[in-house]
Amino acid sequence: MNKVAKRAWAVCILAGILIGGMGFFVVEFTTRADQWVVTAGSPHVYNGENINTGAVTDRSGILLLNMHNTRTYSGAESIRKATIHWVGDREGYISAPAISKYARHIAGFDMANGLYAYGGSGGVAELTISARVQTVALEALGDYKGTVAVYNYKTGEILCAVTNPTYDPDNVPEIEGNPAYEGAYLNRFTQCTYAPGSIFKIVTLAAVLEEMPALQEKTFTCTGTRAYGPDTITCEGIHGTQSLKQAFCNSCNCAFAELSELLGGQTLKKYVEAFGLTEHISFDGIRCEKGSFQLAEDAVNVAWSAIGQYNDLVNPCSFLTFVGAVANGGKAAKPYIVARAGDSYEAETSYTAPMMDQEVAALVQEYMRNNVATKYGDSNFDGLNVCAKTGTAEFDGDQASNAMFAGFVADETYPLAFIVCVEGGGYGMYTCVPIASKVLAACKEVLQ
Repeated sequence: MNKVAKRAWAVCILAGILIGGMGFFVVEFTTRADQWVVTAGSPHVYNGENINTGAVTDRSGILLLNMHNTRTYSGAESIRKATIHWVGDREGYISAPAISKYARHIAGFDMANGLYAYGGSGGVAELTISARVQTVALEALGDYKGTVAVYNYKTGEILCAVTNPTYDPDNVPEIEGNPAYEGAYLNRFTQCTYAPGSIFKIVTLAAVLEEMPALQEKTFTCTGTRAYGPDTITCEGIHGTQSLKQAFCNSCNCAFAELSELLGGQTLKKYVEAFGLTEHISFDGIRCEKGSFQLAEDAVNVAWSAIGQYNDLVNPCSFLTFVGAVANGGKAAKPYIVARAGDSYEAETSYTAPMMDQEVAALVQEYMRNNVATKYGDSNFDGLNVCAKTGTAEFDGDQASNAMFAGFVADETYPLAFIVCVEGGGYGMYTCVPIASKVLAACKEVLQ
């Protein structure tokens, strides 16, 4: 009798475990089936590394990629090369996390029908980028490596984020060991960081205006150098006595070195972090590289860090978002690249936390506008009300400087922030301004 009772209890326990397991499975299936079915490698959705159903278009409906069974790219080589870092290659060397993120929407999944697009053509993922602007940006970069990006700081839509070097997925060159294609698999907008050079002075200026607004009335004297014991900060010219606005326009290293002394390295670091430049920024399944700001122990390197040298590094996407916050009164729309996916996903605008006071943002806008009006030239920008700052990121040895340019259009019709990073490009004013001019003109055409 005892044996029968024990066996009965054992059966009850096993039955309980089975029922509990089935209940757990039902709950998991109900809440997570959409994730299970599009797990990487699922034969119903993937062909090797790639989704095998659906299509990807640009913001105007131009086909970038048909993914049904085999990957068929745009018929235009220029578009294929300009967009591969967003749609991915056939071999999986260049990933497309934004497409994978919305795989279930593209494939077409619901609890009643399962993968109702399985065996069919699937849905469409519409990206926010413009194939037209992407190709203009890639052509403008020429043989330079780097990235050019533009986004709407009101909505978050990325209109352009092109990377070079790139290649044609329909005519893949010999990449390994070829210096011309070094880093070709990287999306330089999201996966790289750059020494910012003087575009970082936008950060230092915003910190100064937030922390010590009275410095607007101070004058700065530049003799071409500023001594720190045996070390020296050098300037590109001798600017004499100048206001803060003039020092920013002159990109005066001596003035910004003095500002670093008044502000202090610890305070500057606090603002760099508050502006989101040392954190990963994420959107549409993409996690961007974070920048870095190392607090120097000696005054001369605190000065160099305030100028955008020393060990400063910025990610283009993060810096673009920061510039968007300046343009948008202290907070910016968070960037995104997938506008719609299938019939069940549509992007919504969301905003960063406030990075600075509206009054400070307005002042930085005014200073950046003055740069273009008095130095870079409004004639370069086809009637657009551009506010910007150039930069030249120098390196030790014989390595050519990186050319940088960041800014925005102060216009309700064209609320565009932009960044141009050209590796080995030299001076930002001479290399990046012409690139930005062409790309912003293309953006204006697309938005009209």
